[in-house]
Parts: sequence; C-alpha cells; structure tokens
Amino acid sequence: MAESTQPPALTILCLASYEKGQEFMRECKRQGCTVLLLTAEKLAEAGWPRESIDEVFMMPDPSKKPDVIHAVSYLARARKIDRIVPLDEFDIETAASLREHLRIPGMGETTARHFRDKLAMRIQAKEKGVLVPEFVEVINYDRLREFISRVRPPWVLKPRFSASAIGIKKLAHADELWPTLDTLGDEQSFHVLEQFIPGEIYHVDAVVSEREVVFAEAHQYGRPPFAIMHGGGIFTTRTLPRDSAEALALRELNREVIGALGMVRGVTHTEFIRAHADGRFYFLESAARVGGANIAELVEAATGVNLWAEWAKVETSRDTGAHRVTPSKRLYSGIIISLAKQESPETAAYNDPEIVWRMNKAHHVGLIVASPDPERVRRLLESYSERFYTDFYASAPPPDKPTA
Repeated sequence: MAESTQPPALTILCLASYEKGQEFMRECKRQGCTVLLLTAEKLAEAGWPRESIDEVFMMPDPSKKPDVIHAVSYLARARKIDRIVPLDEFDIETAASLREHLRIPGMGETTARHFRDKLAMRIQAKEKGVLVPEFVEVINYDRLREFISRVRPPWVLKPRFSASAIGIKKLAHADELWPTLDTLGDEQSFHVLEQFIPGEIYHVDAVVSEREVVFAEAHQYGRPPFAIMHGGGIFTTRTLPRDSAEALALRELNREVIGALGMVRGVTHTEFIRAHADGRFYFLESAARVGGANIAELVEAATGVNLWAEWAKVETSRDTGAHRVTPSKRLYSGIIISLAKQESPETAAYNDPEIVWRMNKAHHVGLIVASPDPERVRRLLESYSERFYTDFYASAPPPDKPTA
C-alpha cells in the first residue's frame, strides 16, 4: 500500500484572555487541525465552540506570562504544537514569547512589539516614511521639555501597551503634564506623549498573507472612540465608498503601514486620522487582531468575508504563495452600538429591511445595516443615532482596564 503524501494535521494552540475567536477555531477544525484552547478559569462556561476544540486548558490568570510559558512548555512534552495564535490584543505578547521560547513559527517578540507598543509602532512607521503625529517617549525629561516647547498643546498621554482608548489622557497645557507624570511614578516610561490632532478617524481592517495585503476594507467612525469612551455617546462606523479618494488613499496607506511594521501573515485593525488643519492622513495605531466592537460582523455584512475564518485559513495554509480572499458580496454596511438603560433592549420598532444583525448583550443595544447604497447606510446610522438617544442611551465612566 502506498504511503500517504498528505502532511500531518497542524496543532493550533489558541490563547484567549477574553471570550472571542469562535469562528477562528471552527475554521481551524474545518481545515483539519487539532485545536487547543488556553483560557481563563472564569471563562470555563463561556460560549466556546466545544465541537471544534479538542482540548481546553484553564489558568487562573493567563496574563501572567511566566506561568503561561511554564504551562505550555509542560503541555508541549506530550503534544507537538505547530502554531500559537492569540485571539485577543492582550495575548499577543505572550504568544510571541511562547513562539520564541518553543521555537514555533510566527510573529516573534520584536515584530509583536510593533503591533502592541504605541511608541515602537510610531518609531517604526516614522522611520519608514509614514506620516505620524508628533510624539515623544516619556523617558528623558529634557526631550519632554523640548517637545512641549515646540509642539503646541493639547497633547494626549497614551499607555504604550493598552488597547482602544483605555487610559488615554488629554492634556491642555504643561501645568497638567508634570503632576500627571508624578502620579504615574515608575509607570510613566510605559507612556508616550503625542500631539493631539483634531480630525476624522478611520480604520482599515485587513487580511495579510506572506507580507501581502490580500483583503482590506476602509471605514469611517462616527465619533472618535476616544471621545465616546471619555465623554459618552453612541458608537458608529461604516464602510467608505470603495472607489472614493478617501478609501483608495487609506488602503494604500494601510499597505505601507503593514509593510513598515513587518506583518507576515494574520489580520490587522489599523487606525488613521484625517487632520482638519491640512487634510492629510496620519497613522495612529495598528493591532494584529480582529477589530473589536463587532467589526468582524460589520465586514462580513458588507463583503461576505469573515475575518476570523480568513485568519484561520492564513495560519493553517500549507501553500507557499499568498492566500487569496474572494468577497461574495459587494454591499456597504454600518454598525451602531450603545450602552442601554434597559437590561434587554427591545428593537422591534427598528424594522428597516437593511437591518442584518441585532446585538444580544445585557445593557447594550446594537444594529448592523447593509445596502448596495453607501449613502443609505449613512442616513440610517444618523437616524438611528437620534432614536437611540431617546430609546436606549445610557453612559458609564471610562474603564481603567479592558472588560471584553
């Protein structure tokens, strides 16, 4: 009997500090992989796709990197782990350290830092010719004094390793800066000080295979996430008209950023700002993950492309060339999400035929709409925003740390 020429199935270890990435694991299983999940004990009863997971391992605190390295090294005594994939922003560094330690292919610690450290990604992008807001590391006080004398306020003080707008502080003058740094103490070097640029915020969500951006969709936020997190409001974002000057410029700029930061394969969520003052796009930050706030569902509603599934295909591909992504739809979509004063908000009164998704989460309300007409999507989001304020809207203080 002839021996099989099929390569052995890959074993994929997924790290998940938060409940997400179910479709990634399902697709890995569809690709014939053995799927292992390492998550927190508090998520033992979460909605994991158990039918697609071969083994689940629990830890009290997956954020403790040394403990995870010890645990996974122990697992590797009896299992050949081929890929390690972080499903959340806060697992990226741990995954990179594990790959380095176990000598497993994938993004190492240096490249991972380009997608986690807001200082590292700014330095790397600037060195490669990408336009970024003026910034300075919060390390040397002489450099800080030079920066605040040269760059007019306001400024934003950003944690280098946080996600979204968590922990960001807006400073109006130097008298606010020094007391703020004093309160940070030894933690101040884990921050970057940046010029605040008023403008419109955009994001590009992409799939990267063998250093090539094989799929990218450009979107525009309604209000900046920073403004919503720190001042309240309703979150919206929508697909830009694909042939518009904005979308074309953003996709090209995104390609330059991904190349500058060194992404080989995976997914990215990258944010840009178009300054009111000069109309130019500035790079803000990039993450090696699927965007939060149900952006995966937003992209799928417009294109038929599930970012989690395409990520899994990229990670498990045995081909030497780039993976190809073929959208099955050419629609435009928009999402609206708000905290709700009701525990289970009722959205039956929102009955437009363009609604394709409704959020099911306590004290939250959300809808996704999709249409062949991007202007129709824009008008629906504007109308729903006004109605949401009356029907559902609630606010809460900004969190000090991520909650999901």
